[in-house]
Amino acid sequence: MSDERKELALRVKALREQKGMSQEALARRIGISRPALSQIENGERRVTTGELVRMSKEFDVSAGVLLGTETEPEVCLARDARPAAEEARMRINVPQKNLAKFREVLLYILSRVGSRPNIGETAIYKLLYFIDFDYYEKYEEQLIGATYIRNRYGPTPVEFAKIMRDMEQRGELTRVEGKYFRYPQRKYLPLREPDLSVITGQEKALIDDVLCRLADMNAAQISDYSHGDVPWRGTAECKAIPYEAVFYRTAPYAQRAYPEQSGRGVLQAYQERADRLTFADIGPAADRVREQERIFHAFGRLRKRANAAVRRGDR
Repeated sequence: MSDERKELALRVKALREQKGMSQEALARRIGISRPALSQIENGERRVTTGELVRMSKEFDVSAGVLLGTETEPEVCLARDARPAAEEARMRINVPQKNLAKFREVLLYILSRVGSRPNIGETAIYKLLYFIDFDYYEKYEEQLIGATYIRNRYGPTPVEFAKIMRDMEQRGELTRVEGKYFRYPQRKYLPLREPDLSVITGQEKALIDDVLCRLADMNAAQISDYSHGDVPWRGTAECKAIPYEAVFYRTAPYAQRAYPEQSGRGVLQAYQERADRLTFADIGPAADRVREQERIFHAFGRLRKRANAAVRRGDR
C-alpha cells in the first residue's frame, strides 16, 4: 500500500467519524457498497474520481483536503480553545457569546422550517450564510459571525459540523438521515425551544425575512442562488468569504440602495478593478487573492462612507 493511499484512507475514516456516520450510511450516500468503503478506509482499494467528488460533497471539504494537498480549517469552541499549532492551518476560535447565538439561531431556524421536506443540511448552510451576510450589509455588524468557506456547492459554515455534534450530545437536536426524492438528505430537528432572549428583535426580523424569501427553495435551488452573490463569486475556492464583499452586492442580493452618485469616479474605478479580479478565473495564486480582498475592503469602505453621507444629507 502506498503512503498516499494510506493517508487518504485515514482521512476518509476520520472525516466520516467527524460527521458521525456509519460506513453503511456513507457508502449508501456515495453510491458504493459498505465492503467497498471498508476497503477504501483500509487502503485496499483505489478511490475513483467520481467517488472522490461525492465524498468531498458529503464531507463539505474540497477534493484537495481529501487528497492531502490542502488543510481543513480547525474549529475550536470556547471551552476547547488552545494555542495555535505551528503548522500553517486556519484555526477558527468560536467565543462563548458567538457559540450561544449560533445555537439559538440554529434552533430558531429549525423550529420555523426544519420539518419542511426541502430543508436539509445543505439548505441550512445557505440560510445561515444569507442571514449572516444580509445582516452585516444592512447593519454593518455581525449577527452570528460564522466563517464561511467557498466550495463548489456554495458557502459552507466551517463551525457548523462541530457545533451540531455538540448540540446533539447536549440533547438539543437530533439528526435524521433520509432522502429528498432520490437524493440523500441529512435533516436536523430541534428537541427544545430556542432561547429568544439572546436574539434581538432586529435580528429576529431579518432572520424571518430570509426564511420568508428563501426557505421554499430546495438544496439545489438555494445553492445555485448563492452562486450569484458577489461575496461567493469573488472568493477563491476553499477560501474564507470576506464579509466586506457584501458592500459590492447588486440586485437581487443587495439589502440596501447604494448612492453611487457619491464619489462616482472613485467608486467606478474600484468597481472596474474588482471586476477584473473577481469575475475572471482567479485561481489559487495568493497574491491575486490578497489583492482581491484588498479591493473588496476598500470598495466596501467607500460604499459605507457614501451611505453614511446620504444619511447625513451630504449629497
